[in-house]
Amino acid sequence: MKRFMLAVGLLGLAGTAMAAGKPCEELKAEIDAKLQAKGVSSYTLDVVDKGSIADQKVVGMCEGGSKAIVYKRG
Repeated sequence: MKRFMLAVGLLGLAGTAMAAGKPCEELKAEIDAKLQAKGVSSYTLDVVDKGSIADQKVVGMCEGGSKAIVYKRG
């Protein structure tokens, strides 16, 4: 579980740095493909406004940093 959370965290940092200007759906699809390739199952990725993140795990930023892609297990 610790390895998985580390992988998600690193993925989030890489996604934020590399894809700040990407359209959200494109970035979401890339993150989804990477998670599936690592064998992760039973999760959701949602696009939310930057101001409504709260306690969620951010795995990417898109549309110039105005929106975030958040990860939730389950």
